Amino acid sequence: MNNHFTITINDDNGVKQFNLHQFVKKIVFYAVVFLVVIGVSAVGVILYLDNSVDKIEKKRMQVEKAYEDLKLKNLKLNKNIKETQQILDIKKKELVEVSDSLDEIELMIGVSHSKEVPLQERVNLTKISSIDMATMLQFIPNGSPVEYKGITSKFGYRIHPTLHKREFHRGLDMRAKMNTPVYATADGIVEWAGYHKRSGYGNLIILQHNYGFRTYFGHLNKIVIKSSQYVKKGDLIAYTGNSGMSNGPHLHYEIRFISRPMNPYWFVKWNIKNYKEIFEKEKKIPWQSLITATAQIKVLKPTQTRPLSRLDQQSKGK
Repeated sequence: MNNHFTITINDDNGVKQFNLHQFVKKIVFYAVVFLVVIGVSAVGVILYLDNSVDKIEKKRMQVEKAYEDLKLKNLKLNKNIKETQQILDIKKKELVEVSDSLDEIELMIGVSHSKEVPLQERVNLTKISSIDMATMLQFIPNGSPVEYKGITSKFGYRIHPTLHKREFHRGLDMRAKMNTPVYATADGIVEWAGYHKRSGYGNLIILQHNYGFRTYFGHLNKIVIKSSQYVKKGDLIAYTGNSGMSNGPHLHYEIRFISRPMNPYWFVKWNIKNYKEIFEKEKKIPWQSLITATAQIKVLKPTQTRPLSRLDQQSKGK
């Protein structure tokens, strides 16, 4: 049995022969096979790792994109939270202002409550009282019948400007230029609209209101309503003039309660802001009975009292 094999190598130096044992031959063969297996395995592992790296890279990119999306959502959420907080701060401030305003309104209209009463209930109570006040101011004369420019002759005893004798002046002479618009100061029926010679008021309007009140508008130039006509508070009824026993253009304005003359000044300056003041100034009127009577009626769209101009400033000084 031949256990050797010969390796022949030809080069420039000639032929060389090497004799190798059969065992060495096997070792070389197995080594070559091992190296081939290692090489194939290495290629397989490299391909596997390369594929895994691609997958990991894709996942990494997905995670980064998800992170950026989450970051963007967090920014939007933080912005929404900040905006919501700002709105809440504004609403909180508004609630504080509403609560303070309610305190003033409740003090003005005489509504008392405990600190435990919910804000909504306080608003409802105030709303009911405000409606009652609006009803009173719709039916009982209040506010100025003309744009307020001052008073030339007050309510009470005076020397008559044309008769030159002392007599009781039943109303106010309100300063107004010729043809100044005159407005109704409460809802009512026109009792008289025309020339009234006996009173000396010249062109005169008498409005009959609820609960025994009447208003008189004298020395008018032009009357734009008719007797028996219904007028609402704020309606145009005439233009000022100098008719009758008058020494110049102005408006003579009277308020009577059950035929008794009242001082119109307190009614002229009466509005929802100083609602309770007239109860102290004019004590000849049974206000509690009128409040009880008007509480049964609700005016859905009350007429706003016209601005009093200089009267507001004048009343502050008193």
